[in-house]
Parts: sequence; C-alpha cells; structure tokens
Amino acid sequence: MNLSKLGDMVVGTAGDVAGSVVDPRAGLGKLRSAVTPRSVVTLTAGLLLGFLLGRSWRRR
Repeated sequence: MNLSKLGDMVVGTAGDVAGSVVDPRAGLGKLRSAVTPRSVVTLTAGLLLGFLLGRSWRRR
C-alpha cells in the first residue's frame, strides 16, 4: 500500500462528506464513487486499531 497517497484519500473523502451537507444528491454520488475497497479496508483497519488502543489504555 502506498502511504503517500493516504492523506489525499482521507482529505478527498472528508471533502465529499462535507459536500453532501450542502448538496445531498451530488454529495452522495461523489461519496459513492470515492468509496473504494482500499478505502474501506483502510478505514476498517484504522477503526480496529483505534478500538484496540483505546481498550488497552482503558485497562491501565
């Protein structure tokens, strides 16, 4: 996985989400096209890592 493009992917997806607030139809279309299997895997891995870190810090 090329991590140099990770920030661009996150910023682009965040922009699409913000755009969906202004124009829901166009924003949803952009969001659907922005969601790729790679972004889903990246998001899932980030959520899992955050969950595990939060769980380990809570137990201390």
